Formats: sequence, structure tokens, C-alpha cells
Amino acid sequence: PHTKWVVLRYPTQLMAYQANMSTREFEDFFYKVTAGVDYKAMSLAMDKAKLFLDKADKVHILANGTDLSFSIKGMGSVPCSGHRNIPDGEIYSCPIRNSVNGTISYNTASTYNGHCYSDVKFTIKDGKIVEASADDTEAINALLDTDEGARYFGEFALGCNPHITFAMDNTLFDEKIAGSIHFTPGNAYAECDNGNRSDVHWDLVQIQTPEYGGGEVWIDGVLIRKDGVFVHEAFVDLNFA
Repeated sequence: PHTKWVVLRYPTQLMAYQANMSTREFEDFFYKVTAGVDYKAMSLAMDKAKLFLDKADKVHILANGTDLSFSIKGMGSVPCSGHRNIPDGEIYSCPIRNSVNGTISYNTASTYNGHCYSDVKFTIKDGKIVEASADDTEAINALLDTDEGARYFGEFALGCNPHITFAMDNTLFDEKIAGSIHFTPGNAYAECDNGNRSDVHWDLVQIQTPEYGGGEVWIDGVLIRKDGVFVHEAFVDLNFA
């Protein structure tokens, strides 16, 4: 119970290929996004963001193909600043299970159980994904029919690693992209538990920087982040770059 641990993926030729880099380029990138981050400063910045999120209720996400609303009231939040993952850089909460309504479109590809999906779009009503499409719509609906909980959501997170700015179809990296969110179908974590249970937990990422079409995150009627840059005083210290 006292063993210290962290999840780390060692740089490989395959990861370099996924990132469209040479192996040497990816090694340099890897050490920049892992050892090149001031996790102590990140932790302090996340403490302020956590105080805000822990008191928050209504979340509204806007982007291309996205107009999504839900509540995180009473769910709390968890800062992730290098204690369990390397690289790290996200703060997550969880939507109240039946509170999610609207549409969301993800602008990054994501592999789940060996199948790569792109152009993923969901329509959600009262928490449940009632319509799903992708480059392989049949396969994604089969995945979402794994169990009842797979069509509900178990996590909402804001990514903020300043050195990760593009998607490479590697969840450990992509979910930390600066200016991103991930909104996750499936099982909820015990630390922020809305009661949703599923064999699925799929961290699907939407990047909101201008290069990816922009986007906004509103919480309780206040603009928190615009086009990937935090603008609210409780979050601005997470703009490390």
C-alpha cells in the first residue's frame, strides 16, 4: 500500500510513427512533455482551479458541431499533476449522469480495442447517447451497446500540458493536450463518481485551439476558456506556455 508508482509509456518507434515524427524527434518531444514540465507549478495552479470547480454547477461547451450542457454540482474535481501519469496535465470532474444534453463532435482520432475511430459525433438526451456516428458508425454503435453505462458519461476534463499541442492517437498524451477537453463515455472513477458503471471508459478528445476550429468552455455563465486559452482568474495560471 505504500509503494510509489506512476504510469509511463517509454518512447518507441511505433509512438514516433503515430506522432508523424522520426524516432529521434519523438524522443526529444517525449522528454520535453514529461521532464520538461514544472509539475510543482502545475499543482499549485490546479489547486486554484479545483476550488472553483468544486463549487461549480452548470457547464456549457461550445465548438464546431458542439453545443453541450451538463451539471457537475457536488461531483468535486481531481487535479492530475504528475502523481499518477507521466506526462500529465489535466483536471477532471464528472457530469451528473442524467444532466447531459446536446451535441458534441470530437476532432481527434481515437483507438479503442484496436479499432481507430474518427469524426465521432454524439447527440445526448438526459445523459444518454441517443445518436452516434463516426467513420465507422456501425462499429461505434456496437461499442456503445457493450452495456447500459457505455452510452452515459463518466468523466469531463480540461487538458493543460503546455508542450502537447497535437493529437497522436495515444490517450495518455492526447488527453493532456493544452486547450483540449475530453468527455468520456463509460465508467466513472471513484474519486468523482456519478454512479455510472460500464466496462467502457473511452477518453475522447476535442481540441479547442484555433488550429482545430476553436471553442469555449463556460461554467455557471462565466467564460473559463476561449480558443484553448484560459481567461478566468481561477484558471489563468494553467496557461503555462
